[in-house]
Order: sequence, then C-alpha cells, then structure tokens
Amino acid sequence: MYKEYKRFTGIATPFYYYDLDLLRDTLDTLNREAGKYNYKVHYALKANADSQVLQIIRDAGLGADCVSGNEVQKSLNIGFPAKDIYYAGVGKTDDEIRTGLAGNIGCFNCESVQEITVMNQIASDMNMVAKIALRINPDINSNTHSYITTGIQENKFGIQLWELDEVLSVIRQLKNINLIGLHFHIGSQIIRLEIFRKLCLKVNEINDWFIERKYFLPVLNLGGGLGIDYHDPDSNPVPDFRNYFKTVYDTLLPQPWQEIHFELGRSVVGQMGSLISKVLYIKNGKTKNFAIMDSGMTELIRPALYHSFHKIVNLYKSNLNGTFLPYLKYDVVGPVCETTDFLGKEVELPRTERGDLFAICSVGAYGQSMASNYNLRERAGVTYSDDLSG
Repeated sequence: MYKEYKRFTGIATPFYYYDLDLLRDTLDTLNREAGKYNYKVHYALKANADSQVLQIIRDAGLGADCVSGNEVQKSLNIGFPAKDIYYAGVGKTDDEIRTGLAGNIGCFNCESVQEITVMNQIASDMNMVAKIALRINPDINSNTHSYITTGIQENKFGIQLWELDEVLSVIRQLKNINLIGLHFHIGSQIIRLEIFRKLCLKVNEINDWFIERKYFLPVLNLGGGLGIDYHDPDSNPVPDFRNYFKTVYDTLLPQPWQEIHFELGRSVVGQMGSLISKVLYIKNGKTKNFAIMDSGMTELIRPALYHSFHKIVNLYKSNLNGTFLPYLKYDVVGPVCETTDFLGKEVELPRTERGDLFAICSVGAYGQSMASNYNLRERAGVTYSDDLSG
C-alpha cells in the first residue's frame, strides 16, 4: 500500500482502505489451518460489519458470530447459512431473541438462568425450540487490557461455575430449550498461546463434569481472542493460525461426537484495514510537536479508549529512495473537541508538513465498526483495493 498511495489521489480523506487481497490470503490461511482438525470458525461481526467484507468472508465458508439482533439480521441478509449463525451477548432483548428464532439460527449462547427462562417463554409463544449453548465463565485471566478481558469472575459475562447445578435443574423443566453445547470466551487481543492452553485444560474439566451427568453435548465453542501484531504489521500481516489451532488440538480432549467451534474477529480483518488521513496543521511547541489530522477518535476510538498502539506512516515521506529527512516526534491528534482525541503519542516521523497523507495501520477491526458522528462529523468512507486495481 505504501508504494501505491498515489492511487488515493482524488479520494476525500479521511477514509478506510481495505486490502481485500490480504483479507483473502488471511482467510485461505485460516481455512487451511483450521481444516487440518475439522474445526468450524464463525466470524465475529462486531470487528467489522462492512457488507463487501462480509460477502468475502461468507464466500470463504465461515459462519457468523453475532452480538446483536441487527448483526443476526445482517448475517441472514448477506447470506450466511442460518445454521452457522451463532448469537452471543449478555443482554439480548426480547425482540432480538425473536429475530434469532424467526431466522432459525444455529445457536444462542446464553449467559444466565433468567435469559434461558425468558428465551423458553418466547420460543414457546412462537411454537419453536431454541438451540442454546451455555456460556460459562471459566475464571481465566487473559492478561490483556482490562476492558477487553471477559473470562474472570469480576466480568459481567457468562455463567459462573458454581451456578451450573442450578442451571441444569432449570433447563430440565423447559420444553422449548435444547441444550446443544458449551461456550467460552475469555478476552480479546490475546498474544500468548499459553492462555489458550489454560482455557483448554479448564474446558476439559467442565466437559467431563457434564458428561458425568449424562449431558453429551455436540458443540464445544472456544470463542476467539487471538491477537494481531500492531507494532509490526508489515512483517506479520497474517496471524499465527497454525500454532493457535495446534495449541488447541494438542490440549483439548473432546469426545468423538463433539464439534469444535471458534469465533474469530480481529485476527481475520484487523490487518487488512488502514485509516488514511491528511495533515491539516502542524503545531510546534516547546516540548511537543502536534500533527493535527482530519481524522481522530470518531474514526478510530481505540487509542482514546484503550490507549492502544497503531503504527502510523507518513505516506508522502516513506518512499524517498534513501533521501535523508530529519525525524521528529509528534503527537498525532484529531480535530475532535476532546483532549483524549489522539491517534498516537510521541510518534517518530519524518518532518511532516500540512497536506501530508498518513496511514494509521491495523484498523480493519474496531475502526469503522466503532466509529461515531460525535461533533456531528461525517462518517468516513471506505475504499477497497479491488476498486484501485489495474
């Protein structure tokens, strides 16, 4: 992309640039590695629900992992097979449950006794049976940012281990609930594969507990969480799916009748996207230099929300064939009326000028999907690599 930035001429900034060839390469690698073990992968729409991106993911044979009724409906509209659509989320509304039931989706991942009883009543009213998996909180710390940790007792997610007897007691009395599986998800942007090994060991224990009680559940869903390399996306554009799935295969002990499912989002789309933004102004202070961009937290909230790192490249100054340019440190900030509106702090860049074009990398996940119209800003558009080919 950096060598082809001239193709961006005439495109109004800011915009998201999606490298669809990289997306296809990522999906090919994912399918090859998951296919070694007959693992089933659902794509987590919350990472990026762009329609063209979803169509490519659908065509690659992945299912859909949804966390809202609108995501369920969009998955159905895009053409994901209903049986491959799984619906998670700690706060499903009655209407959202009806959307899933009407669409005859493959599974609801349920997070509380009350949710299951409500779902039973709605399914009864619709003369249907809801297929569910129990989302169990395994109390495993994913050692990631506290805001994206989901598998410890302090989190709102999942059914606690000490609740399982009560949950099964209730389910036995519900005629419109069909328990088909167990679901786990412990966090996001997990780099250390040892964390997934610990999850598998806990899943083995919990799965045995259910089998001892004569619950022979066909689905074990390990969720997602595999991270990407934000610091060096050029060297690692495709995540390490090989060792991720091998870690699970070497540790998990499923029964012959059980399918193993995953819900991956960031690792599928994270590296394919960049936010392309123009420098509006340079402010040189006594202690800081500011590059003020035409994009900010409205287009990419992750730095403001999580203090997350994204590599930033000055496209106009990155390919000068060895020409020496002095490097300075800049706080790369946006136009939004908030001090927390920044894209990077103390970023070392070639001396930057008004009008320079920047690429903020690894924005394919949780960039566009978390964008807002705060300050009544216009939504950024999307440009696809397929449209610039030739």
